[in-house]
Amino acid sequence: MQQKMPQADSLKLAALDEEDLSVISACVQDAVMKVGDLTYLSQERRFALAVNRFNWERADSKARSYERRRAALVFDRVTAVSTASLRRDLPDAVLSLLAIQFEETDAPAGRILLLFAGGGVVRLDVECIEARFADLGAAWATSARPSHAEADQIDGQP
Repeated sequence: MQQKMPQADSLKLAALDEEDLSVISACVQDAVMKVGDLTYLSQERRFALAVNRFNWERADSKARSYERRRAALVFDRVTAVSTASLRRDLPDAVLSLLAIQFEETDAPAGRILLLFAGGGVVRLDVECIEARFADLGAAWATSARPSHAEADQIDGQP
């Protein structure tokens, strides 16, 4: 069996604290996925999602050259999962991930919040922060760059 070598520019990150988690959050900002790509494996106490992340670190706005990559994000030590404003009955509905946040409850336990455009939220109750993120393959070109019109207007930009 032939094994593919990872690309030199592919990301592979781990998070064990809130600062690490904020780095992963920045990497997956504007990632898109389908509702059906969200998976809770309760017996393994694991929540996983497959995403098409926007490659912000290689975005060249002057050349209008952009790319996305398939990636996986896994959270371990998950004790419960709840959602708000997400239609689990529509597995092909597309979601856009805006940020990942952590709310400490009883250190090191807390809640990891996956915040989506349109107000959707996935809340993971966790014993502690333990997350893994990895690019899964080669990047592909895209002509679209995510836009945050509300944020631009707040900053006073057109």
